[in-house]
Amino acid sequence: MRAARFYGPGEALRIEELDDPEPSAGGAVVRVRGAGVCHSDLHITQGEVPLPRIPLVLGHENAGIVESVGSGVSDVAPGDAVAVFGAWGCGSCALCRAGDENFCNMLGWPGIGVDGGWAELISVPAARHLIPLGDLDPVEAAPLTDAGLTPYRAIRRALPHVPPGGAISVVGVGGLGHLAIQIARAIGPAPRVIAVDVAKDKLEAALALGADEAVEAGGDAADRIRDLTGGEGVHAVIDLVGSDASLATAVASVARRGIVVLVGIAGGSLPFKFAGLPPECLLTTSAWGTRSELEALLGLAARGLVRARVERQPLEAVNDVLARLLGGGVDGRVVLTPNA
Repeated sequence: MRAARFYGPGEALRIEELDDPEPSAGGAVVRVRGAGVCHSDLHITQGEVPLPRIPLVLGHENAGIVESVGSGVSDVAPGDAVAVFGAWGCGSCALCRAGDENFCNMLGWPGIGVDGGWAELISVPAARHLIPLGDLDPVEAAPLTDAGLTPYRAIRRALPHVPPGGAISVVGVGGLGHLAIQIARAIGPAPRVIAVDVAKDKLEAALALGADEAVEAGGDAADRIRDLTGGEGVHAVIDLVGSDASLATAVASVARRGIVVLVGIAGGSLPFKFAGLPPECLLTTSAWGTRSELEALLGLAARGLVRARVERQPLEAVNDVLARLLGGGVDGRVVLTPNA
């Protein structure tokens, strides 16, 4: 099979021929139809994420067609269209048994601990990680496994703080943000959605996707958000950037007893002091999501309520795609199509 392998920071990924994987007992091999390219992949290629081994096939947003299954597998069969849930936990610790495999310490995630989906085939160690797609296009479904799942979880956690008709701000209208706006519309109690970004074209796209208001980041962004909410502020901030500036805007624009959910990993921080936050404001992080949350999100997609903006590119374009992503030149999500 053809695969894009990472050999180290500063090196271009190499397209190589590798042996086809065989399914393990209880697992399956999936022929990859779509594999998303994520900002997290940039952190890997730039050496910011320690890897247990290299070379490694990257890619944690994957969907495709079951190629073969191992012994004991009956839930899926060759020919089934599936999304690959990427938080591959051990399956036996307390967190995994509770369904929270995204918190397992095993770190067996595709493209980080083991070979991922930037290849014609991916070996999935347990069939429970495969979710049937029905009529959904695997290329369009692939980004939902992270770019959709991550904001879905963050918004679900924030919703108890948002009263009917309340306001949510989505900071960063990129690969995750364009989906977050749709998700907030689909599952929230009819909230006002305010999009925040530095790029005017992304703000225009946010309005087209259903945002009620669009605010240019920086400067007096927090004041403008408060003006839009009658001085109260938004009840929830979904910060998909995570810089010093985005966090400062989040805290300055959130309402009393509101919540700021940090998702972006730009490395920003905040001073934490009593007078520096609105009364009883909650600050928390949100990490990826669970299998059941992905199933629910795919259900929204099947109903036409959530759809990723996808740019299809061949596997051989991976280095160009990474360069464009680093330079901010990607609209929505680029999906590699190794078997196109």
